[in-house]
Amino acid sequence: MVFGLISSFLKKDPVRENAEEAYSDIVNQARQKEFYLYHSVPDTVAGRFDCIALHVFLVLDRLKNQGEAAEVFSQRLFDAMFRNMDDSLRELGVGDLSVGKKVRHLAEAFYGRIGVYEQAMMEADPLSPLAKAIAKNVLEQPENVPAEAEILAQYALAAQAKLAETSLERLMTGIVSFPDVPAEQK
Repeated sequence: MVFGLISSFLKKDPVRENAEEAYSDIVNQARQKEFYLYHSVPDTVAGRFDCIALHVFLVLDRLKNQGEAAEVFSQRLFDAMFRNMDDSLRELGVGDLSVGKKVRHLAEAFYGRIGVYEQAMMEADPLSPLAKAIAKNVLEQPENVPAEAEILAQYALAAQAKLAETSLERLMTGIVSFPDVPAEQK
């Protein structure tokens, strides 16, 4: 009985492993220096979270309404993101008693961003509303929409198109490809 319980914990979950690979690709993309050097994404914990959240949204949006396997993969991707957030908070020295509250706050913030990005993407011309959402959430500039927000919105739309061209099978094996980050300077 005990051996069966232990072996069930040791079994590999390929969906979880693939989702973690996908999350790793997302984080690597979101950490591209061009976002921070040329496009005013704050190189802070909050800025990095928002850049990752935008990229996770783009992948989740691609997986939406694609069947049960994609739904399970999406959940595993979400879980990978928030396990990473939990680990990161602990590495930053946040106490065990506060980590749960902070992760819950990040999850609420993430859901809020998803709602805003989804709404922008449903517009006939999503560029302007997406730029406004990016200015507020990623660039921390809620009062105006700087040129960098428009560049990032164009990038997000290009990423959405590239992800739409990517087969569901490829995504669900953990391989996520994004377009190059524009290298234009401010």
